[in-house]
Amino acid sequence: MAVGWSGGADSTALLLALAGKGYRVQAWHVDHAWRSSSSDEAQWLTRQAAGWGIPVLTTRLPAPAGHNREASAREARYQCFERWAQQTGIDTLCLGHHRNDQAETVCMRLLQGAGISGCRGMLDNRSQESLNIVRPLLHTPGNKLRQWLTETGTGWIEDASNHDLSIRRNHIRHRLFPAIMATGIDPAELFLRWQQQAARLTEMLERDVEPLLPDTSAWRHDEQGAFISWRLWSAASPPVRARLLQKMMAFVLGEGATPGRRHILLVEEWTKKSGLGGLDLSRCRLQRRRKHLHLCRTTAGLHS
Repeated sequence: MAVGWSGGADSTALLLALAGKGYRVQAWHVDHAWRSSSSDEAQWLTRQAAGWGIPVLTTRLPAPAGHNREASAREARYQCFERWAQQTGIDTLCLGHHRNDQAETVCMRLLQGAGISGCRGMLDNRSQESLNIVRPLLHTPGNKLRQWLTETGTGWIEDASNHDLSIRRNHIRHRLFPAIMATGIDPAELFLRWQQQAARLTEMLERDVEPLLPDTSAWRHDEQGAFISWRLWSAASPPVRARLLQKMMAFVLGEGATPGRRHILLVEEWTKKSGLGGLDLSRCRLQRRRKHLHLCRTTAGLHS
């Protein structure tokens, strides 16, 4: 298996823990050129891995641009992981996200207005293209990982961008969570309770959606997109329709594609008007064609 290795404490602890348990691991490091010292850090990591007897793959990418460079970097990183998976034949990638990361993710998604599916946070196990992505540390507090590395005399790289408060996650970590803690409430416990509730609610929703999924007469798809009975679509509850739209969009655009809250609200208004005309979403178009609702890929951008 491989470990996505940034050189930080969390991924370093995961890499060494798996190697110590006898797993044959590779370290996959992507240098996003965030700072001038990152190439030196990548060389240091390569030497570290060699000292541990762990094979390492590393590459340096151009620094991502745009107002959401974290998302751009993530997309580029996973493209590298996919390429390395094909080159090595490795199909399991382990990531070092831990309990505190999960709580921050749930908080961030709530602030972004995510639905219950999004508020489940990061999944322990999911598939993306040819990779099975596993997060073994989601129930482990981050301070325990750092404590273990300190006790074993293992160094790691501290990323200065982790203190950049213009990044929403960092603002949550360094400002919001300490403020909540000051009131006597553990923010990790608070948001992880909601994460567990969201997971249970999602399971209940999936039971309502299940009869409308592929391999039933309600749902069909072809090379042009996905389509479902308009009668069943319009009779479903808004949460079920939102979940169906997510699944249709993932089928048409690929795993990971999902409608935003604004799209879902637009679709609800459009459905109330009996689907008159079409509705352009991001890279796809929703259209009623007689007895069916169709979702097809488009080459246009967002027109709604």
